[in-house]
Amino acid sequence: MSRPDITLYTDSTPNGIKISIALEELGIPYKTEHVNISTNRQKEPWFLEINPNGRIPALTDTFTDGQKIRLFEAGSILTYLAEQYDTDHKISFPKGSREQYEMNNWLFWQNAGLGPMQGQAHHFVRYAPQKIEYAVNRYVNETRRLYGVLDKHLESSKSGFIVGDHISIADITTIGWVMSAGWGGLDIDEFPTLKKWEEMMSERPGVKKGCEVPKPFSIKERMKDKKALEEYAKKGSKWIVQGMEDDRKKLEK
Repeated sequence: MSRPDITLYTDSTPNGIKISIALEELGIPYKTEHVNISTNRQKEPWFLEINPNGRIPALTDTFTDGQKIRLFEAGSILTYLAEQYDTDHKISFPKGSREQYEMNNWLFWQNAGLGPMQGQAHHFVRYAPQKIEYAVNRYVNETRRLYGVLDKHLESSKSGFIVGDHISIADITTIGWVMSAGWGGLDIDEFPTLKKWEEMMSERPGVKKGCEVPKPFSIKERMKDKKALEEYAKKGSKWIVQGMEDDRKKLEK
């Protein structure tokens, strides 16, 4: 039995790059399948067999019993990689330690709080066909509050990382979203400690390599060109709205 036998199904999004970053930080081999979400490839039958929710990222591997296992939801995948392959605790901490439980606090904080809130900020700031002021304010302000929570927490970090003395899946699950602050209508300069953390994370070779999978995660570069930014948002709005309409029609059948 050959392990790892990992295939990562992903696209270059704040959620998608979490797993490629983790794999690069672990230094283990993996194959990549580009699931281009702008073409709704994530809703094709073959992919729904891997993730019935039709979202990226997803991962398959040969499990310890020699059979294939599927993983979906980024938090679940990160936990799997840490438990199955991180014996040296490169991106995690010993089982049952204080650091492990603190790491899990921030893992769930991001997956249940920051990600959903900032994702909605992205939608209403960049993609919604009509600008709804209440929705923009609601999600941008809640994301700003959550940035403040993490910024304050990082002020007490001696290492600069979210938990303990080294990078962990708490950092990995969060970095793509903080890199995308401007896309969600936030100014990272409001949060100096968080900005310093982002800069530190962005210089790591594993993070740099992970951000190139399956194509460059170029949100910061895109933000520098207002015209290109507007065109990208317009294009994104078109396929997102169409995807919503397709989902609505399926529910009505």
